[in-house]
Amino acid sequence: MITIDILVTQISGLRRRDLERWIANEWVRPEDCDGSLMFREIDVARVRLIQELRDEMLVNDEALPIVLSLLDQLYDQRRRMRELCDALRQTAPDEVRRNLASHLADHLSPAKPCR
Repeated sequence: MITIDILVTQISGLRRRDLERWIANEWVRPEDCDGSLMFREIDVARVRLIQELRDEMLVNDEALPIVLSLLDQLYDQRRRMRELCDALRQTAPDEVRRNLASHLADHLSPAKPCR
């Protein structure tokens, strides 16, 4: 974990006041450790994402919460699909996995079936 001061120096073009606004808007949620904000790797990745959306893709502050919410939903669904695939891989009989893979290949191409 790193402090806000280190984060601001590590990411080129990141301004502390922008980061503080993103925290106030709860777009980034660092941990509060004894009054100091500490950023995990996932927080740093989120800061980089917000900066990229804003600076390179020109997403304005009014649209950012919508884009971030949609991305969060997408990442959550991908995580759930991985968990489902892992559960099927570990618990489903071979025949069930083959039938499911065949069904997915027929109906959801080019999606990758759980194997």
